[in-house]
Amino acid sequence: MNSTSSPGEFSESVESDSSTYSTNQYSVDIGLQRVVDRLSRTLARDALVQTTVESLREQFQVDRVLLYYFYRCWKGQVTFESCSKGTLSIFGSTGADDCFNAEYADLYLKGRVHAVANIETASIDPCHLEFLREIKIKANLVAPILTPKGLWGLLIAHHCKAPHLWSETEINAIRAAANHLATAPAIRDS
Repeated sequence: MNSTSSPGEFSESVESDSSTYSTNQYSVDIGLQRVVDRLSRTLARDALVQTTVESLREQFQVDRVLLYYFYRCWKGQVTFESCSKGTLSIFGSTGADDCFNAEYADLYLKGRVHAVANIETASIDPCHLEFLREIKIKANLVAPILTPKGLWGLLIAHHCKAPHLWSETEINAIRAAANHLATAPAIRDS
């Protein structure tokens, strides 16, 4: 290393096979730095979301907790989940996109946390009800992840074995977790 380098630059001798060559004044590759920064943010986001869904599933003692991420206007996909059994996994599911419309989105954009104790007795659109039955849901709890850009995703807890009356503690916990995710720089700025 040459000690005459200026800040942000360095000089180096590189030995390759039996030949030596010298390079001077490397600048930091801005493009590479952007890739590294993006990877770092993605890894931080992924770790935060996975920890959140696992923690909520353990706290609530439910069958499944997941994150449904909106990749474009009301179209989304299950991108993270924690399940009590592998057979309950719906990872990668795009859900019933045709059922999720601007009316539902508007409710979540207003911050609605939706607790359904029993899907069979709740007032649910038939399209959505059929989807919930297909993925074996008996009760669900849904909180929006709202960023400055809008509805980023939904944090969802599912009971699959039996109906479940959601407690105020569980409702507040999923709301707080969704708010925590929404304000995390790796999500807020994405």
